[in-house]
Amino acid sequence: MATEIIFPKIGFSMTEGQIAEWTFGEGEEVTEGECLFLLEADKSTNEVEAPASGILRIAVPEGETVQVGTIVGMIE
Repeated sequence: MATEIIFPKIGFSMTEGQIAEWTFGEGEEVTEGECLFLLEADKSTNEVEAPASGILRIAVPEGETVQVGTIVGMIE
């Protein structure tokens, strides 16, 4: 079963942010807990970890601004 990768809320007032960099490419295998992408918001950068292990499917490209709660990818 696929696991959704949800753009997280890092700060109390955060409503949106940007995917600065995916650390894995489309179709690569990831392990739960590894850094999946770098999130930029409010002039800070944070690592977002993989919620599961499997094959990465990217839905939102680097550099795009998204709302908190948006599905940015899947792990199959």
